[in-house]
Amino acid sequence: MSFFGGGQQPPQPMQPDPLFAAQTEMEMYTVLFNKLTSSCFEKCNSRKHKEPDLQLGEMSCLDRCVAKYMDSQELVGKVLQAANEKQAMQQQQMQQMQQTMGGN
Repeated sequence: MSFFGGGQQPPQPMQPDPLFAAQTEMEMYTVLFNKLTSSCFEKCNSRKHKEPDLQLGEMSCLDRCVAKYMDSQELVGKVLQAANEKQAMQQQQMQQMQQTMGGN
């Protein structure tokens, strides 16, 4: 056995906790909904509340606002996913380089 742990097994990667993932996802959707609601309400709300129902202009404004917000969130998600994949690939390459350097 060497001082550098040469005889030990490599550590196994930790598996994500499904409960933590579900809670995190729920919190993310709650934040998304709250931001969407406040942003679109500020933009589309008529200051004259004469009727209890939404007017046609308010409804179409809300539809457009929600669609734009969701499109932008989807785009941001794709960019972040690509960045995460690139970072994971770089980490994997770094680990491979360390293994080849340490193996010699």
